[in-house]
Amino acid sequence: MPEAKKVMLVEDDRFLSSLIMGRLEKDGFTVSQASDGEEAIAQLKRERPDLVVLDLIMPKVTGFEVLQMISSTPGLDKVPVVILSNLAQDSDIEKARELGAKGYFVKVKVSIDEVTDKIKSLLAS
Repeated sequence: MPEAKKVMLVEDDRFLSSLIMGRLEKDGFTVSQASDGEEAIAQLKRERPDLVVLDLIMPKVTGFEVLQMISSTPGLDKVPVVILSNLAQDSDIEKARELGAKGYFVKVKVSIDEVTDKIKSLLAS
């Protein structure tokens, strides 16, 4: 049996984080969590997830800063990042895509099914 894919979930909203984590684990993924950008960067330096789900509005270090670090670090720059944020302006979406995000979802406009479907499609390719 193949090893479960590792997803890092970077989200400061505990309720949303537990919902997404539960769903991903149910779907067979191994999930690690970080509740702010600083913690995410520390974890990314220690472990290499197969994919990162990243909020943009977080304490200490923003999601944009985490995304910049991922895209500019050899080895991590190949890890797909899916943004899950309340930022819905085109300029924010464009900035995230320019920094390498492979998907962008606005929290109030998306279902957990849509997010997990995107994760599965990115990890299948």
